[in-house]
Amino acid sequence: MAKYSRIAALVIVDAAAVNISFIFSYLARFDFNAESEPFLGWFAAYADNLPALTAIKIVVFLLFGLYRSLWRYAGTEEILKIILAAATATLAVAAYMRLFGIGVPRSIFAISFEVDVVLVGGARMLYRFFRGMKSHGGINIDNVLFKAGRLEFAGSNVSKVMLVGAGDAGASIIKEINSHPENGKKVVVAMDDDPAKKGRRIIGVKIAGGRREIRAAARRFGVDEIIIAIPSAAKKEIQAIVGECNRTRCKMRILPGLIDLINEKVSISKLRDVDIEDLLGRDPVQVNLREISGYIEGRIVMVTGGGGSIGSELCRQIAGFRPRRIVAVDIYENSVFELLGEMRARFPGVEFEAAIGSVRSRCRMEDIFQKYMPHVVFHAAAHKHVPLMEENPKEAVVNNILGTANMVGLADEFAVEKFVMISTDKAVNPTNVMGASKRAAEMILQEKSLRSKTHFAVVRFGNVLGSNGSVIPTFRKQIENGGPVTVTHDEVTRYFMTIPEAVQLVIQAGAMAEGGEIFILDMGEPIRIKDLAENIVRLSGYVPYEDIDIVVTMLRPGEKLHEELMLDEEGARPTRHEKIFVGKPLPPSEALRALVGGDRPIEDAISDEALALGDEQVKEWLGRIVPNYSASRKKTEIRGVVIEDEENGA
Repeated sequence: MAKYSRIAALVIVDAAAVNISFIFSYLARFDFNAESEPFLGWFAAYADNLPALTAIKIVVFLLFGLYRSLWRYAGTEEILKIILAAATATLAVAAYMRLFGIGVPRSIFAISFEVDVVLVGGARMLYRFFRGMKSHGGINIDNVLFKAGRLEFAGSNVSKVMLVGAGDAGASIIKEINSHPENGKKVVVAMDDDPAKKGRRIIGVKIAGGRREIRAAARRFGVDEIIIAIPSAAKKEIQAIVGECNRTRCKMRILPGLIDLINEKVSISKLRDVDIEDLLGRDPVQVNLREISGYIEGRIVMVTGGGGSIGSELCRQIAGFRPRRIVAVDIYENSVFELLGEMRARFPGVEFEAAIGSVRSRCRMEDIFQKYMPHVVFHAAAHKHVPLMEENPKEAVVNNILGTANMVGLADEFAVEKFVMISTDKAVNPTNVMGASKRAAEMILQEKSLRSKTHFAVVRFGNVLGSNGSVIPTFRKQIENGGPVTVTHDEVTRYFMTIPEAVQLVIQAGAMAEGGEIFILDMGEPIRIKDLAENIVRLSGYVPYEDIDIVVTMLRPGEKLHEELMLDEEGARPTRHEKIFVGKPLPPSEALRALVGGDRPIEDAISDEALALGDEQVKEWLGRIVPNYSASRKKTEIRGVVIEDEENGA
C-alpha cells in the first residue's frame, strides 16, 4: 500500500510541476507581463487543453519508468532518464498541439522542457535528501559540533571513514555507505594522489590530499576506519598506501583488485580486511597456461605431502589444468581426509585419490606407484621446522634424505615423465640440520638425473605466508593471547611469498624441467621480521609497544640472520619466465656418491652410517655429505649482545 501511495504522490507532484512549467514558460515568453493582450491570448490555448497536456506528460513519464525507480538511490542514470522523458513529453505535446491546430509559440516548448527537467528531477532529489535525513534521525543542528578545528558528528555510534581513492570505485562505496546508515558508517574525508582533485568533493565528501597526508587527515577528521578503494592499482602502489595507513591507529579495509571484481559490482560486501600479503607489494604471478597444460592435462599427477600447506595448494591448482587424476600422498590422515572432501566438491570432473603412507617406507611407496602409475610427481613431503630438526636430526635424515631417495628411485623405476621436488632457501650454505638434509636431497636428485630418462628438477624458495607453523600464525596467536610478540633478532630478515604464487611458480618450473636443474623463485626483497611483527600488530588493531609489546629474544639453534637463495658456484641464469631463475648443477660430494652409488640399498647405508650414531655425530655425518654445512652454533646473550661460538662440525 505504501508503494502505491508514493507513486500517487509522485504523480501529483509531477502534474503540478508540468503545469508550473507551462505557466512559467508563458510568463517568460511574454516578459512576465500577465496582463498583456498577447499573453492572455496565447495562454488561453494552454488553459483550454490543461487536462490533456498534463495527461500526455504523465503518461510519457510512466512509459519511461519514472515511477518504478528507487529514488532513494537515484544517480546519473535516473537523471538521464528524466531528461529523455521530458524531451519526449515535450515532443508529444507539440505533436498534440499541431494535430489539433492549436497555436503555441515555439519558444514555449524549449522553455517548458528545461523547467520540466529542473522541477521533476529536483522533486526526486529532494525526496532522496529527506529520506536520507530521516534515516539519520532527522536534521538537528545540535548534532553538528565544531571541536579542535574539525567537524565532528555527535553520536558515538557513527564510525568515521576515510576513503583512499576518489575514483569511480570510491564514489560507489560512498553512495552505498550513504544509502545504508544502519551500518553506522559515514565517509568524512577522501584522499587521492591526483593533485587536480585536491580540495574538490566527491559525492559531497572533501578530498583532502594525497597518500602523504593520510596520517594528518586521519587525526584532523577523527577517522576510525580507512577504506582503500583503488581496484586498478598495482601491488607496489597498494603496498605504499597500506604503509602510510599503517602509521595511523585506524582499522583498514580494502577493495579487491580488478581481476577479482570482473563482472561484479563494486560494493561494501566486496571489501576485505587488509592482510599482510598486501604489504609484499608484488603483482600477481603470470603463468604460461599452454605450457603447463602440455605436461599436466590428461596425466596422472602425484603430490607427496598432499595434506600440507604447499601440497594441498598444489592439488587445488593442478586440478585447474584438467589432469586425468590427482593422487595426494600423506601420512597424516586427517588433513588428507579434509582435502579429499574439498577437492571432490570443487572439482567433480577430476578424479582425486588419497593414499596414506610415508615416503620413508619404500615398500609402501612402491605399492602406490604400482597402483596409480603417475606421469608427474611433485615431492612436497618433508620435515621443515628448524628448531625441531636440530633436536631430532635422525628424523630429518630419514624423512628428508631417505624419503627423497625413495621417491627419486621409484620415479626412475616407473618411468615418471617429470619429478619436481620442493626445496628451501635454508639448503643454501646450511647452518642447520633441516637445511643440510634438504641440500642432501637436492644432490641425490641431481645425481639420479644424470642417468635417468625422468626429468628431475628442484624448486627452491623461502618462507610462505600463512603456511602451517610459519611465523605469521605464530605472531597472531601471541597477539590473541595479549602478547608479547617475540622475534629472535632485531635485524633478522626472511624472504616471503604467498602460498598460491609459490605453487604457481612451482608448476611453471615443472614445465621447464629437462633434468637436474635447481630453479630459484624470485621472492622480491627480504623482509625484516621485526617490521613484519609491527605490521601484524597494527593490522590486528593494536599499537606496537603500547598495546602489544614486541620482545627480542635470541637466534635459535641453526638459525641465520639472513637467508640465501643460491650458492655462489651455482650462478643465476634467467629463464623464459621473469620470476624463475635456474642454477647450474654442481657435482655431489664423494660421501654422497658413496651413499647413493654403493652396493647397499640407501636405506641400509643410512641405517648403518647415520641412525646408529648419536645426535651430534649425525650432524658430523651430515657435514661429510654436505661439505658447506656449518653445524649449529651455541649462542649466548650478554647485555643484549648475541655471542656466537662455533661447535665442532663440518
